[in-house]
Amino acid sequence: MALISKIRKNSWLLVVLIGLGLAGFIIMDMTSGQQSVFGSSQLSVGEVDGQKLDWNQFNRVEQVLYGNSGGEVFSRRKQLWDYFVEEAIVQEEAEALGLQVSKTELMDLQFGANPSPVIRQRFMDPSTRQINFQQLNSIKTAIENGTFTDPQMRAYWAHQEKEIIKERLQSKLNAMVSKAIYTPTWMAEMGHQEQNLSIDMAYVKVPFDEIDNTEIALTDEDYENYLDKNAARYRQDEETRKLEYTVFDVIPTSADSAKLREKIAGVIPEFESTDNDSAFVERNYGTINGVYLTKEDLSPTVADTAFSIPVGSVYGPYFDQGSYKAMKVTARLAMADSADTRHILISANNPQAFTAAKKTIDSLENLLLTGAATFDSLAVKFSQDPGSASKGGKYEDVTPNQFVPEYNDVLFVTGQIGQLYKVRSDFGWHLIEVLSRSPNTTERVKTAFIEERIVPTEDTQNDVYERALAFVGQNRELEEMRKSAEAEGLDVETSNSLKKNDFAVGALGAGQASRDMIRWAFNAGKGEVSPEIYAFQDPVDYYTNKYVVAGLRSVQSAGLPSVENIKDELEQLVINEKKGAMIAQRIQGDNLEAIASSFSSQVDTATNVTFSATFVPKLGSEPKVIGKAFVLDQGQVSEPVVGKSGVYVVKVIRKPDAGQATNIPQLRRNISAPVRSQVASQLMQAMKKNAEIEDNRSRFY
Repeated sequence: MALISKIRKNSWLLVVLIGLGLAGFIIMDMTSGQQSVFGSSQLSVGEVDGQKLDWNQFNRVEQVLYGNSGGEVFSRRKQLWDYFVEEAIVQEEAEALGLQVSKTELMDLQFGANPSPVIRQRFMDPSTRQINFQQLNSIKTAIENGTFTDPQMRAYWAHQEKEIIKERLQSKLNAMVSKAIYTPTWMAEMGHQEQNLSIDMAYVKVPFDEIDNTEIALTDEDYENYLDKNAARYRQDEETRKLEYTVFDVIPTSADSAKLREKIAGVIPEFESTDNDSAFVERNYGTINGVYLTKEDLSPTVADTAFSIPVGSVYGPYFDQGSYKAMKVTARLAMADSADTRHILISANNPQAFTAAKKTIDSLENLLLTGAATFDSLAVKFSQDPGSASKGGKYEDVTPNQFVPEYNDVLFVTGQIGQLYKVRSDFGWHLIEVLSRSPNTTERVKTAFIEERIVPTEDTQNDVYERALAFVGQNRELEEMRKSAEAEGLDVETSNSLKKNDFAVGALGAGQASRDMIRWAFNAGKGEVSPEIYAFQDPVDYYTNKYVVAGLRSVQSAGLPSVENIKDELEQLVINEKKGAMIAQRIQGDNLEAIASSFSSQVDTATNVTFSATFVPKLGSEPKVIGKAFVLDQGQVSEPVVGKSGVYVVKVIRKPDAGQATNIPQLRRNISAPVRSQVASQLMQAMKKNAEIEDNRSRFY
């Protein structure tokens, strides 16, 4: 009662507290959720010049393009991000310039005789390298008739139209910039000099090894000076971080190996006695060869055995290429080394097409059997095999296994010379005739295999994980991790410089675990060790083949890197620079022979050297040396030039006159052409640099 009385006396305080509470809820609601009243969106995956890209839209397009298909998910997301960024930039620039793609133009780019590169890429028949206009025309008809109703396909086509428009507008922008490139007369004349002037020069090289590394003492100022002089080479546009990590490899134990060998041995009796090899192999996840193989086609481990044991018997268990295996010889025969044949193919790729193709093949067979037509004439008129139709369907000197298994069996095993055979394959229906076989034969076998890959058991994987877990628990700082790794004989590796949206870490490669490591790194402090253990899968057998413990080595902000973060990379370069300065001071006079003698070197020559040469025999790649030589007069000797691998003194011994440029228009074209060829790749990069791009991808994946 006393408390209630106090509340009544101070009711104003209660009102204030309730008001503050309500205000807090309102503010929280205003600044959270998908869209706040201040205009920020927690579902914005990025923004390009003020144009937002919603995560739901990004995700929908990814599903439309890729669905649940395999492949490296992070690579395709990067490609999709690049597309959205470029589309926004292209649309903005096209609108400013008044560029458009009309409906008529869009239809032509999809279904015309010269379609968009997007269509060419997706509707190209890989076997013929021709565009499948039949498929395109059927899609066009379905769109015009209103029967293009599959929601997934409609969404795919709608996005593809956007891709086509973006590509077309971008090509128009490229063309505008390309045609604007002009080479003035003075540049054409200079290009003439560079292309037509070649010099001969003598030079002495004093290698950096002339001075031992122990004679060089480096200071931070030396590194800073080198960075300042080479700022453009090392400046970076965004923050990077480096990881140090140690790997706990998961390796099969001898017990793991023994269990797998016993497993193979246990099924061999049934493998040998079964009457249905295909079913047995399928049930045991093995493989069966559908073709006859020579000794050279088999693994050397079992090649001799396959031709010595009886047909139907099993050899094994044996070790081969990381597996325990058992091999059964299912057939053996002497097969002709080559054969001549002819066929008519009616292509098919769906059940209805196969039914129609079979009817056509039956009709063609009847024409041949009744003598109403010749094989050659029917093949030329009906066969859909571009490799043989024009030759009457004929193939000569065909070797075993050159054709699909169904055709191969008729040609070399079951078929009789001069008889007609109807065969269905993945390509459609064939009408086949065996014309002849080589008298030379080679013994071949058919085999079936069961195998067990030698991989760690789950217990072994767990044991390694427990070891990594204990390591993490004992080492929470990077320096501790280094010392413990050294004590346990583990290597500590350093990653490359990683950006916020990268998804590959050094030799660990790309994937979810690498991506998780990078996401952690961009939320951690320097010197921290991640509490998470990162598991990596074997790309073939899909077991966990390594556990990784990672720590954050360095944080480098955008701009010029700090000496501390890049010292290892710069050390030898800075040493060489100081060595070059010391050697240059020791060189006396301009007599090449005397200089060579004092440094136990020699005088070399280079002839017909052009200004644009990127590599000169003996001299190597030394652009500073070539540049210096071309500003010298004939007979003149240079001061010491510090190059990539040593210090050089150069003397020009021949420098003829290149003569006056006569065909300026042609020179202009020659000089402009390589610049124009770079527009397609360089223009978009330049436009991206000028755009204001906000990248929030790391929030979502």
